[in-house]
Amino acid sequence: MKFIIRLLFFIFGLSIMTFGVCMTIKVADIGVGAWDALNVALTEKVGLSVGKWVMIDGAFLVVVVSLLLKKRPNLLSLFTIIVIGSLVDFWLGTVFTLFEVNQLFPKLVMLLAGILIIGFGAAIYIQAKFPQSPIDNFMLAIKERFRVNLMVAKTIGEITALIPAFFLHGPISYGTIIITFTVGPAIQLFFPFFEKLMGRLQAKY
Repeated sequence: MKFIIRLLFFIFGLSIMTFGVCMTIKVADIGVGAWDALNVALTEKVGLSVGKWVMIDGAFLVVVVSLLLKKRPNLLSLFTIIVIGSLVDFWLGTVFTLFEVNQLFPKLVMLLAGILIIGFGAAIYIQAKFPQSPIDNFMLAIKERFRVNLMVAKTIGEITALIPAFFLHGPISYGTIIITFTVGPAIQLFFPFFEKLMGRLQAKY
């Protein structure tokens, strides 16, 4: 039963988190997160869906993390990124084809709502303690390999995606800065509640 609870947190959390990600992608012309900017740019320049590029990026980062830490690749994290990529394509291909957002104020509202939803979903999915996404593992690998703090590691990870996104003319703007500095606090806002909820459910069942 405990595994089922963790699995439900994992799937439900990722479903919510990717919905929030797609909200920010929908208003990409005011900027999206670094990795999303790269994936949107690759979709526009090369082809394939955004979700497929999420998976390809993830597979590449699994190899990079393995090289940084001089360990075997964490192949289980591929499962997480496949779920994330599939959900991104699902949301973008269904809900987010039904409407357009053209005015600046609604775009800002959608961006901020997307950030809160990302934080809400991530706070749920993290509780499952399943393999993390390759992007998260990449950040942690930078921290361990170069002995820097988490903020520096996160910044390096973001720049790694921003540079190619910039040269590919990806959707980088002020929204990118907003996302970079608010997703972490958004996760922290919801994290304590779901941490306690998971503890109560695990103790009960």
